Amino acid sequence: MHGPATAGWLVVALCAAAGTYCLLRLRGVPGAGRGTAGGEALMGFGMAAMAVPAAVVTPPRWVWLLYAAVFGVAALRTLGPARRSSHHLHHLVGMLAMVYMSVAMALLPGAAHDGHGTQGTGDAGGTPLATGVLLIYYAGFVLWTGARLLPLQTVTVTAPDGRAGPELAGTVPPDTGRTSGPVAGTVTEAAPVVVPDVGAPEDRPEMALACRLSMGIAMLAMLLTL
Repeated sequence: MHGPATAGWLVVALCAAAGTYCLLRLRGVPGAGRGTAGGEALMGFGMAAMAVPAAVVTPPRWVWLLYAAVFGVAALRTLGPARRSSHHLHHLVGMLAMVYMSVAMALLPGAAHDGHGTQGTGDAGGTPLATGVLLIYYAGFVLWTGARLLPLQTVTVTAPDGRAGPELAGTVPPDTGRTSGPVAGTVTEAAPVVVPDVGAPEDRPEMALACRLSMGIAMLAMLLTL
């Protein structure tokens, strides 16, 4: 894609790492989860291949058309599950974004391909409206996913009679009229995604969430340099 070579290599490394992790997940997820992990692995490695800097590889037009065909087929396979699951709907948006970027690169003038970019030509791939909509979507996805990975602080308040319950951090329990007996407060750290510390690392839901966050950030970078 376009843009500085250093940024391109960072995107390549990020997407390749995400794709490798998704391949590892194939060993530990059952049933339909294997299809999800396989689709995410395809996205990761496809994005890594597309993000290779222009100074290293200049793909011919047919390579971009091949990308569009592969991700078009993947998008068609995702249509059914996308009607029942918002997660699969996100996969569908990702596949369509890959088709869009591949077609945009294939339709660039020949001079743009002689260096895998449009620096100095004044041309840009894609249409501003479609690119803008995808940028807004992925910016929101990155913020929402990142917020889910942040730890949440809760306070557990223990009353004199032994009852306990969570309270918002920084609040004071209501006055019950009792003047005797201490009230103990214990601050605990809780994550939005709570899973037992068992199984292989690739089986942990928060790791899969971090993988999707990484690919969302990479997609934002690729759209900005389109």
